[in-house]
Amino acid sequence: MTEKNFEKSLAELEKIVEKMEEGGLTLNESLALFEKGVKLARFLREELDKAEKKISILLKNEQGEVKEEPFSLSEDAEDSESEENPDSGSDEELPF
Repeated sequence: MTEKNFEKSLAELEKIVEKMEEGGLTLNESLALFEKGVKLARFLREELDKAEKKISILLKNEQGEVKEEPFSLSEDAEDSESEENPDSGSDEELPF
């Protein structure tokens, strides 16, 4: 599936979760939604795994070794980012 399908699947999964949280569904409706949600979650996980593998390939050094580092924003990186881009007031913005 394409990137857009990933986004559509994620939105669909979110709608399923909202609908189930609202309640008022029959057992059969709940089971059908749950089954569909599990399938969507598996697809999304597979797509994220594929993306992670692609990133690992791109991060290999000259010797073919991947230096894995956990993804986290340090306080220093956040401070320098706010200084460089004063319009980025949101803590939820991605660093790329």
